[in-house]
Amino acid sequence: MVQLAGSEALNFLKSWFICLIRFILLKMCHCGRRPHRICRPQSPGLREVLLKALTVTADDYGLSLPVNEAVEEGHRRGILTAASLMVAAPAWEDAVKRARRMPSLGVGLHLTLVDGRPVLSPDRVPGLVGPDRRFSNDAARFGIELFFSPELRRQAADEIEAQFARFRETGLRLDHVNGHQHFHMHPVVVDAIARLAPAHGLPPVRIPVEPFRPSYAAIGDRPLKRLSSWLFYFALTRSMRRKLAAAGLPLNDQVFGVNDSGTMIEGRLLRYLDHLPDGVTEVYCHPATRRWQGIDNLPADYQAIEEFAALTSPVVRAKMEGLRLRPVPFRSAVRAAPLS
Repeated sequence: MVQLAGSEALNFLKSWFICLIRFILLKMCHCGRRPHRICRPQSPGLREVLLKALTVTADDYGLSLPVNEAVEEGHRRGILTAASLMVAAPAWEDAVKRARRMPSLGVGLHLTLVDGRPVLSPDRVPGLVGPDRRFSNDAARFGIELFFSPELRRQAADEIEAQFARFRETGLRLDHVNGHQHFHMHPVVVDAIARLAPAHGLPPVRIPVEPFRPSYAAIGDRPLKRLSSWLFYFALTRSMRRKLAAAGLPLNDQVFGVNDSGTMIEGRLLRYLDHLPDGVTEVYCHPATRRWQGIDNLPADYQAIEEFAALTSPVVRAKMEGLRLRPVPFRSAVRAAPLS
């Protein structure tokens, strides 16, 4: 039976509720945060001050050969600058081989505790996997069970540590950390990242908040969904920001892709580029060169092939050049400290 950590759960829910109330009282602006001003040395005694920094990321790297092909081509011929590696996915070793041939690609760790396979053997993490030796596909239910069960928290911590260790064994520099289905927002996962990531070179961590105003201005549809998504993610990531920042881990200011997951096609990407806020922005997508069969296939409604086409589109590249945007790996985007 799941053991209830009553006071811990009460404090968590109380914190979440207070964050939500405070947020609703804020003005409807971009998170009420001062934008970063990113500075790059141009010559001795001279620095160019930029208001926008952009990284373009492909999630689920290593999931399949079509995903790996899209990442490689998207980086070599397109605007892709980063990829998030699933270190226990079926094609993760092929992904690592490709990454070693592309030193300019920022490769991060896509922590996976739902909808995937563990690095550890199933008998080491029996509470995390089912009879099929895979993680649960029900992230909400598993998240609740994980929060209240000390045994599940122990197994999850072991699995997260194993995923960090496997990434280190690749020899690749850890460009960033995030989570499959944004499960890295879970308090248990946040605590593990804050504990483990500093020993891996202080990689930046994705904060998956898509601000309402530029999101709606760019796409112009589903205003209630975009607003509720903004409120939800902002409230859940306030504590996450504090814990990760206290551990010395850099963070982005916003992302785009939360509300249009699987449909970051050329038209949407072009409109988002016209509405990028100041600060460090991550645009993320799920590209693939083709569909494939099997349980690890992307959701049926994902336009993975069209997303790949957007990454390599001459129109998108020309738009970036016109806006004087140069996407970089995640580490490079957050490298400079904000100025007062």
